Amino acid sequence: MQDKICLKSLVVECIVGVYPAERITPQPLTLDLELFLDTRPAGGGGGLALSVDYARLCGELEFLLKSCRFRLLEEAAEVLCRYLLAAPLPTVGRAQIEALTLTLTKKNALGGRAFPSLCVHRKHDEYESTQEVNDFGLVDVVAEVGGCGVYRLRVAPGRSIPTHVHRVMEECELILTDGLLLQGEPVRAGSAFAWPLGFPHHYANPSAKEQVILCVDRPAFIREDEILDPTPLGELSLPQGEFYFPLEET
Repeated sequence: MQDKICLKSLVVECIVGVYPAERITPQPLTLDLELFLDTRPAGGGGGLALSVDYARLCGELEFLLKSCRFRLLEEAAEVLCRYLLAAPLPTVGRAQIEALTLTLTKKNALGGRAFPSLCVHRKHDEYESTQEVNDFGLVDVVAEVGGCGVYRLRVAPGRSIPTHVHRVMEECELILTDGLLLQGEPVRAGSAFAWPLGFPHHYANPSAKEQVILCVDRPAFIREDEILDPTPLGELSLPQGEFYFPLEET
């Protein structure tokens, strides 16, 4: 028997479904989680980095559900499971989740006549990680399903993601660590941006540790759509962003 951290009734307004109205109008999706892990290292004085920060995790899950625009509950469940069970990164700080039970419920899908839901159980050892080496560092391919791709961009110390645009992919990014420069300016962990097509963006890591960005591409990443842009760093602007982490981290 393993220890269990539960997250009950997280409601996210997001695009989810296959019917035309569902593709344009957000609806509430309820998420229930049971995370199985060893909490003894945290309980013995190791701190939150050896457990699961469920307040921060709520923000990460909300970002994924809003950004991916899933068509099927099955696709949403698969992506969330792969993300939660991925190997934790040292600079992010989270215990390895060994297994989980996840339930997604669409309360409005049938007009209140019934509440359709999907419940899945997955284990860490069911998935194999995929990793790519890039000029800026490493890319963890978390999942590529249902018309979207989810990636952890791991920017090495002293490296940068050069200014670029996308003509096909719609891209959303959530900053997971403190220490990055976005458009030449410091950006806080928990900040998220949806990049319009053709909008140039640039990241740099001047710190001495790896910095991490959670990236969603719709459709999944197209290498030829990573187009370098000559806009000078001082002329880059930011779209309207959102903040997903607890207020205590501001």
